[in-house]
Amino acid sequence: MLANTRHDVRQILDLYRSTPGTSGSARRADQRLAALLVQRRIPLETIRAALILATARRLSRPLDAPPLRPIATLHYFLPVIDELLEHPLEPDYLRYLGYRLADLAPALVTSD
Repeated sequence: MLANTRHDVRQILDLYRSTPGTSGSARRADQRLAALLVQRRIPLETIRAALILATARRLSRPLDAPPLRPIATLHYFLPVIDELLEHPLEPDYLRYLGYRLADLAPALVTSD
């Protein structure tokens, strides 16, 4: 794996681990998926947007709903990544979501 690829994989995994609701650890399968996302040339900002959107969706549940289990794998976010590749979020809406999540997930919503 090239040095730049390793760096990109590490960035994706760091974003994943810092996402609220995840287990906070990355498995070997997550590393492989991150490498595949880099190989597919999925922009880091699309991946970040998918993590933000999925987190916002998980947090917008009724207060009396039973708690969700932690997200155990980066694969959880694949459908949202694919959704955003077809229909990117409006920049203003992404900024709004980032603003709403800033206190909960500063590493996720802060651009590199």
